[in-house]
Amino acid sequence: MAEPPAEGDVLDPAQRREADEAAFVVGFSEATEAEVTVGRDGAGTPVIDVPASAWVAAARHARDGLRMDFIDWLSAVDQPDGDPAGLDVVLHVVATSSAGVEGDRDRYQRRDFGPPSVRRLMLRTRVPESALVLPSLTTLWPGVAWHERETFEMFGLEFSDFEDGSGHGLRPLLLPDGFEGTPLRKSFVLAARAAKAWPGAKDPGDSSGKAPSRRKIQPPGVPDPSWGPRSPEASGE
Repeated sequence: MAEPPAEGDVLDPAQRREADEAAFVVGFSEATEAEVTVGRDGAGTPVIDVPASAWVAAARHARDGLRMDFIDWLSAVDQPDGDPAGLDVVLHVVATSSAGVEGDRDRYQRRDFGPPSVRRLMLRTRVPESALVLPSLTTLWPGVAWHERETFEMFGLEFSDFEDGSGHGLRPLLLPDGFEGTPLRKSFVLAARAAKAWPGAKDPGDSSGKAPSRRKIQPPGVPDPSWGPRSPEASGE
């Protein structure tokens, strides 16, 4: 394993973070020829925001330029109050080369001498409600087909040029045949409440009605009150 340089050469974590984010902006801007922004999620993972027109180019740069060779997951977030309203599509990818000896060597070359960690990256784009179509990434990561099919049926997002090798095209994945609607959109009405009213209040304070009482049941081993010998008063004798 390669030995890290002297302690004096170690970058401050804040400086290393700023340098990484600046490199992301330059790299993705050049690869996509579009304006990109870089942020972080709650876990500190870099989040790259790109326009929908640069979705495939940004994903290709993540795979080929940054060696993010493993697709972790892809999904969407409904943003009906966004500007513009639509879906935020999020892709989470990982570099398998960031683990083990190769990962240590790569970190030292980047002057990252902190604890070992897996390199992760999130790409995000907004697809407007007026045109819910996004190019498929199946030519880059074949395994993303499962995620795109789920996002298609749960959010109603079409993926153009989708190809999973089956020849059947983009199709539902989990829901039963004949199901109508997109369950993970905020506008979707829960079928249970639409078909049958809830016996009590849906939320605290929104109904003055009382829920039906439960039938009282004796604990196990306790006989019914009518069982066994009774006093003369109780029997009427």
